[in-house]
Amino acid sequence: MKHTIIHTNNAPEALGPYSQAVSINGLVFCSGQIGIDPTTNSLSGDTVELQAKQVMKNLEAVLNQAGTTFSKVVKCSIFLADMDDFAAVNEIYGAYFPSNPPARETVAVRTLPKHCLVEISCIAYV
Repeated sequence: MKHTIIHTNNAPEALGPYSQAVSINGLVFCSGQIGIDPTTNSLSGDTVELQAKQVMKNLEAVLNQAGTTFSKVVKCSIFLADMDDFAAVNEIYGAYFPSNPPARETVAVRTLPKHCLVEISCIAYV
């Protein structure tokens, strides 16, 4: 099976040895995105709301580059630095999935890259 590496300049560059996404057999596996603005290469703000909005923009850019959209996302993973931010992130996230939302889990973790407040990954089909 041949897989395709997905890359767009409309999302932040990978912070390590991984790809923004990988596509194989009609599935797209998006790496976790954090709230880095790709034009400034810095976090989009110091609130979870600002970072979550940027995370979703970044995921959308990667999905679009792969030829798919949020409507074809089947699974998401949300990582929070603080579970008290669940409601705020859920509201922003939910706006991207107005009907038939994907499967998902949300977990709180000790630390995220760049000490950001939220990271989200997803799996979609083309």
